[in-house]
Amino acid sequence: MIRTSVEVKADKGLDGRPIALLVQEASQYASKVYIQVGEKNINAKSIMGMMSLNLSGGDRITVVTDGEDEKKAAEGIKTFFAETRR
Repeated sequence: MIRTSVEVKADKGLDGRPIALLVQEASQYASKVYIQVGEKNINAKSIMGMMSLNLSGGDRITVVTDGEDEKKAAEGIKTFFAETRR
C-alpha cells in the first residue's frame, strides 16, 4: 500500500470534466485507488463518489493505492493532479 499526499492545483477545484478524467486515469490500473479527505475515503474509480468530495484548489488529499501496480497508479494520479490546473 502506498500513501501519497497531493495538493489540488486546479484554481476552481474539480468539477465534472476533470473528475471524469481522474476516474478514467484511476480505472486504467488494476490496483485499488482511493482518495482520502479528512474522514472520507472514496474510491477514485467511482465518478459519483469523486463528485461528492467537492475538491477545491489548495485542498490537500491523500492518494492511497494498493495492488499489483500500486507504484504506477500512485505516480499516475499524482501526475494527474500536478497537471490539472484549469
